[in-house]
Amino acid sequence: MPTRRSILWFRRDLRTADHPALEFAGRDGREVVPVFVIDPSLVKPSGAARLAFMYRSLRALDESLGGKLIIRYGTPATEILKLAQETTSSEVVVTRDYAPYGRQRDGEVGNRLAKFDIAFVGKGTPYAVAPGTVVKDNDTPYAVFTPFSRAWRAVGWSEPIGTGNVAIHRVRGVASNEIPDDPAIDCDLPEAGEAAAHERWGAFLGDDLDHYDSRRNSPGKPGTSRISPYLRWGQMHPRQLLADLGDTRGHDTFRNELAWRDFYADVLFHHPDSARHNLQRKMDPMVLDTDPAAFERFDAWKSGTTGFPIVDAGMRQLLATGWMHNRVRMIVASFLVKDLHLPWQWGARHFMHHLVDGDLASNQHGWQWTAGTGTDAAPYFRVFNPASQSERFDPHGDYIRRWVPELEGVSAKDIHAPAASTSGLPLGAAPPMVDHAAERVEALRRYQAAMGR
Repeated sequence: MPTRRSILWFRRDLRTADHPALEFAGRDGREVVPVFVIDPSLVKPSGAARLAFMYRSLRALDESLGGKLIIRYGTPATEILKLAQETTSSEVVVTRDYAPYGRQRDGEVGNRLAKFDIAFVGKGTPYAVAPGTVVKDNDTPYAVFTPFSRAWRAVGWSEPIGTGNVAIHRVRGVASNEIPDDPAIDCDLPEAGEAAAHERWGAFLGDDLDHYDSRRNSPGKPGTSRISPYLRWGQMHPRQLLADLGDTRGHDTFRNELAWRDFYADVLFHHPDSARHNLQRKMDPMVLDTDPAAFERFDAWKSGTTGFPIVDAGMRQLLATGWMHNRVRMIVASFLVKDLHLPWQWGARHFMHHLVDGDLASNQHGWQWTAGTGTDAAPYFRVFNPASQSERFDPHGDYIRRWVPELEGVSAKDIHAPAASTSGLPLGAAPPMVDHAAERVEALRRYQAAMGR
């Protein structure tokens, strides 16, 4: 017979504070059985750094739950039903998932549970405002960020809730798998877990946040929050960050970044095919390179050996840390799509493999923004010049020297395009693999041909 017992199925909400699903599962003294299912469909495309951070996050969550977190491997529709029957639980509670795979998976789980009269309940959202909430007066979704952001602020969000007196329970005789050991990585990851998230945010509050608007685009300086991995895995909720923000310019700029996160989630919610295909289908005729030589160029981009210092620095930072500065993400994405003429999907897949903060909506639509296939109102004509971007945002070459040590001795004047300097390339440095000026012309030619001009 069902008991006054609820399963809380953790996914991308690996915390105990400000957790509506946890509070609901434990309402009126109900016993809560916590579980995380290691789903092969999500493990397979993930790289070692991403998996290591997830496993470390699960260990931190388990510790905060008194060692009572149940781990299961397998298909969620099978494992969640099995656990509900083993624990005689009357319901399974989750934080709602709005991504294409998550919605399909939850539909399957809910249908399986319903056949056995077990309730499947969604509470809360990983976003400040749930996707599908912010709509125009005619109930249609926004397609452009600026009007979305105004409406997003008008809709608003709830205040963080505290941690209630929830009874976390481990049912006798119910088995749990072990959290896997970290895969071998040569990567410097941030500390995982809810406590680490709050510590990181606390360190950013104050002077760093106050100057966020002026420092966030400089990859060689610590001007960003580095909170994104914790948001991705739900070790902090965005409303916890929003509750700490004031009305200064730096605070408002940071608030705007959280609005972008919600905007991209909303776009993906309304257009799930945009995870794999152009949002602007008019861009489908664009000619892209996918021949064997294209894969060789892709390999050089992935390894950070393109001969463009700012691009190589970003790609090497990704491999070494599982993270990349946001300004540099745009630069390397523009280079892949508009200098190398490769599909944005290749780059997006590589990012999702390595990024510990890889969020499907933000990643795919960030790539589409740069590729000119997404939500931007003036898309394809924007072609980032790697050298001028580097000169503007890393003027002294600090970021480049950190990640491309073969250029350590090059002057600040020459480091952005050393091959063009009178001194030439230092020993061991890669020459530029393409002529940016020529490839910019080619990118625009392809665009005009695709548009029938």
